[in-house]
Amino acid sequence: MAGAGMRDVKRRIKSVESTMQITKAMQLVASSKLRRAKERVETARPYFNTLYETICAMAAGNTDKTNLYTRPREVRRKAYVVIAGDRGLAGGYNVNILRFAESQMDPETALVIPVGKRAVDYFSRRAYETRVFQEYAAVESIDLERSFELARLLTDLFRSGEADEVVLVYTEFASMLSQVPACRKILPLSFTAEELEGHSPADTFGAAEFDPSIGDVMARIVPQFVGGMIFGAISESFASEQAARRTAMEAASDNAEEMISSLSLAYNRARQGAITQEITEISSGFEALR
Repeated sequence: MAGAGMRDVKRRIKSVESTMQITKAMQLVASSKLRRAKERVETARPYFNTLYETICAMAAGNTDKTNLYTRPREVRRKAYVVIAGDRGLAGGYNVNILRFAESQMDPETALVIPVGKRAVDYFSRRAYETRVFQEYAAVESIDLERSFELARLLTDLFRSGEADEVVLVYTEFASMLSQVPACRKILPLSFTAEELEGHSPADTFGAAEFDPSIGDVMARIVPQFVGGMIFGAISESFASEQAARRTAMEAASDNAEEMISSLSLAYNRARQGAITQEITEISSGFEALR
């Protein structure tokens, strides 16, 4: 390898080292954000568990078949809340959830409410009716209060008949190495027999009475329940995004280290060869002078 080639290798080594510094920094940032996301989920979980128990008990005791939030109706239009990430460099996270979301939809009847900058960009360029609320476009900025605000918007869509079903499409955080796309209907409320078992009003509330009725109290609590579901889905998705990014950046850093090792070996071999060649030339010149 000539001197010019060695200089090229040296430049490549420096370039890869610079890239590795960036990937390692992004890995650390993702780890920190993931830790905070998991803490947020754990902190809010007792409240949402209680809310879930309450709504199950009310659904089990509700005898009003005309209740807006529980009665079945013809589904002509579905609203999909699709939660993706705000940035790239997260492996297949964004691609996986967006493709999964499309697989669940009929473009003729779907109303898409994207959450996350990648989801906004993706559906804005496709043949779906899309309703973008800029205050919910960035996942990282959505806290519990904003989740409740979004829930009120969704329940208004449902109550007005603009949407006959509301569906959450998000990514479940299974583990650091496993994030699974998920689809869950949140309106109208529907529970399986197993979910309602042991959740009668008497079991949950004892001798409590509802005034004016369970249905009226449900009308107050359902938006909070929907807000809790949204906040949980956003938290799971955000944790999944950070886990995917951390894994991707860790793999990129490992690949960079391997490349640096390979380039350094090639550089050292070339350098050793150049030194050997110089020694040989000096020895040959010395022999010629004798």
